[in-house]
Amino acid sequence: MRNVTTTLRAKPDAAAVAAVDLAREALALGAEPSDIGDYLGHQVEGERVVTHLFACTRPGYVGWRWSVTVARAPRQKYVTVDEVVLVPGEDAIVAPEWVPYRERIQPGDLSPGDLLPVDDDDPRLVPTYSFGDDPLDQDDKAQVRMVAQDLGLGRVRTLSPEGRDLAAERWYDGDGGPSSPVAQAAPDHCWTCGFLVRLNGPLSELFGVCGNGDANDDGRVVSYDHGCGAHSEVRLAKKHEPQPLPEPVVDTLSTDELERF
Repeated sequence: MRNVTTTLRAKPDAAAVAAVDLAREALALGAEPSDIGDYLGHQVEGERVVTHLFACTRPGYVGWRWSVTVARAPRQKYVTVDEVVLVPGEDAIVAPEWVPYRERIQPGDLSPGDLLPVDDDDPRLVPTYSFGDDPLDQDDKAQVRMVAQDLGLGRVRTLSPEGRDLAAERWYDGDGGPSSPVAQAAPDHCWTCGFLVRLNGPLSELFGVCGNGDANDDGRVVSYDHGCGAHSEVRLAKKHEPQPLPEPVVDTLSTDELERF
């Protein structure tokens, strides 16, 4: 036979439910009378435990409620006050959820002299001696040589595969990717542009650096399928080309010749 567990709802205690005046008196000991509004009802919290609610009329606390919890001990006749607090209601104005400082920082927020330490266990980084550095080519032996060179001399940490994936997603989805407005209106892609500076390492398969000083992305990482109007091979339609100037006219008339007329 299967065991069935039934959760019984606590029955309201008559004495605790009737202790509205006691709750208001306890509330008046800590709050200004002008801040206490109408009685809003009660909530049964448990066996012989009831919370009475009063409207809060304090300026700046629209939708908040005074909460006074009372209780009656077993086999006792009198009700006592447990706590008095101010709680937000469904329509109350409350502060937004707190976001840690590290998560609030956005690219471009750092000013000269600001420091942004990286945690020792940051998953985006791994020890160089255990993973190796970004290879200058795809040869595994070249990567091993790079690791040996960095032991005790080079960088302490390098990008982990997760760190590289996060960077690639961020760059590809950002202004240097194919979905940006300037790329959508571009006549061609960056991979055919003469100003593209190619990268080395795993990210070289998708990204390069723009080297066009006239482009918005100059000096920035761009995806191969990004693009802009400053492409090296872009040409204007004939109707948009500057019109040639007319042949110059040389004035050969002298003052004497003008007087004859």
